[in-house]
Amino acid sequence: MSVTVGVLALQGDFAEHLAALEQLGVPARDVRSAHDLTGLAGLIIPGGESTTIGRLLERFDLVEPIRSLARAGMPVWGTCAGLILLAREVDPETRARHQPLLGLLDVTVRRNAFGSQRESFECDLLVEPLGPPPIRAVFIRAPVVSAVGPGVAVLARLPDGTPVAVRQGTVIGTAFHPELTDDLRFHAWFCSLAERATLQVT
Repeated sequence: MSVTVGVLALQGDFAEHLAALEQLGVPARDVRSAHDLTGLAGLIIPGGESTTIGRLLERFDLVEPIRSLARAGMPVWGTCAGLILLAREVDPETRARHQPLLGLLDVTVRRNAFGSQRESFECDLLVEPLGPPPIRAVFIRAPVVSAVGPGVAVLARLPDGTPVAVRQGTVIGTAFHPELTDDLRFHAWFCSLAERATLQVT
């Protein structure tokens, strides 16, 4: 693959995403400033602490550059805290007092929807663009999508029907962590979106 994918590296499990991209042979780099966004074909926003990452996005003046690139068609994928940051809204019951959001996905999310770290769990999920077999989904203090706007496609649901993976154009959000498993299909699919988006621009 000739395109480069960035991983936001301000806080959280960015190293795991970079390792997954390395296994796929995809050129990748840390993103810590607006300058680091130059020339990227896609951006992954990792899991971590959404309030902390959001405040760091503001501190390092990354909010508007990321919004601008995503609105121009650059694929962006947020996992767990990254999903929260991409959302338009956070459920008022679970929203932090100062909760910076990028607002790129027309969804409402509920933070820590399953409880504390002790309620973390794994399950097998069918993810629409990946097809069978199911992927192993790791949920750690995970959010869920509690409301979905009309332009948003649900890519995966829990057995009770709760959406846990969504897509709006080239913006993707997952409540679980594909980077914590050996299954690289989600990363490979995202990179194919990034490559396709680049080809459409050039």
